[in-house]
Amino acid sequence: MRRSFANVGLFCDCFPPVMDGVAVCMENYARWMQEKVGRVKVITPNVPEADYGALPYEVLNYLSVPIPMRKPYVAGFSDIDPLLFKKLAETRFRIVHAHCPFTSGRAAQRVAKRQGIPCVGTFHSKYREDFSRLFIKPVVDVIIKNIIAFYENCDLVWVPQESVIDVIREYGYTGPVEVMDNGSDLVADYPEQFFVEARRKLGIKPETFVMLFVGQHIWEKNPKLIIEGLAEMGDVPFRMFFIGTGYAEEEMKALVSEKGLDDKVTFVGLLKDRQYLTQYYAAADLFLFPSLYDNAPLVVREAAALHTPAVMAEGATASSIIRDGENGFLVRDDPQEFAAKVRSLVADPARVHRVGVQAAHSIVRSWEDCVEEALDRYNVLLKSWRLPEIERL
Repeated sequence: MRRSFANVGLFCDCFPPVMDGVAVCMENYARWMQEKVGRVKVITPNVPEADYGALPYEVLNYLSVPIPMRKPYVAGFSDIDPLLFKKLAETRFRIVHAHCPFTSGRAAQRVAKRQGIPCVGTFHSKYREDFSRLFIKPVVDVIIKNIIAFYENCDLVWVPQESVIDVIREYGYTGPVEVMDNGSDLVADYPEQFFVEARRKLGIKPETFVMLFVGQHIWEKNPKLIIEGLAEMGDVPFRMFFIGTGYAEEEMKALVSEKGLDDKVTFVGLLKDRQYLTQYYAAADLFLFPSLYDNAPLVVREAAALHTPAVMAEGATASSIIRDGENGFLVRDDPQEFAAKVRSLVADPARVHRVGVQAAHSIVRSWEDCVEEALDRYNVLLKSWRLPEIERL
């Protein structure tokens, strides 16, 4: 059997054209690791419209079926795909990193066990909330037990920010865990003209106060608070853009209409073009993200990279990186209080801008910087196993 070699195998159940935070993380890990050490392979379920031919690294797809009502998400079957078995058996990996505890994660652990190499696992999401919408509690409890068993079988467990340690502990994980930051691919020194041009291209007047939400349109992310809060601000001029898609999209649109906000609120849909999305970040004054569901949302850091501070839910896992009034704003989960906070910020755009600049300085790291650190941590782990370290190109 002719074998190929890979420095790093990155395993995840979602990868572009799926465009959520974990997929963006995976894409940037693959891009920067390929540039720095080469020989990177991504292992992920097949998405029918995906075309990976132009990528500088190899993507190994495996059998999948679409998830009803959640396009373009798919459910993969790594356990029964003979072609994937063959490709993985023909590849000698130095280390594997699972960004998901399901089919791709199981494949990563099989590879690690058979080849005698370490497996890193990142705990990205609040899985209990995901499954509680679909199943009764006893079923959810079994799923969570299996997820924790997965992480207990990893050789190194990462979470994307400090507050997420509480989540994985609550789920029952008792082993060692490290914080490994996520990054942003939008880090740059943007001139003032970039922000002016973003508004011009989107047809937004310079004096208009603009608010933005980017993410899945699902109730777990608390868009109801945004809509009901904005409905309390009928006398305040503003524009609000929702970017993304999800099962709650039509209900969100109906609520916007019910609250009489159709002339102020626009649903943009899903944007896969990162340059186009960047224009919205640059054009926005405030990023509204009062989610009680997310762990460490990339979109908050992406907005901050464009000097757009976030309004987040007080006490939420995701908002632990925010110091109220310094690098973002915190608000209670109440429409009236939300409206009062936003109303005060609309009246003081200079303050909003100052906080946005501080957010860019305090909560944003480039993906290149994060991947450099990840590679250093891989090598510490490999050294502890007395295995060859990964050399930079």
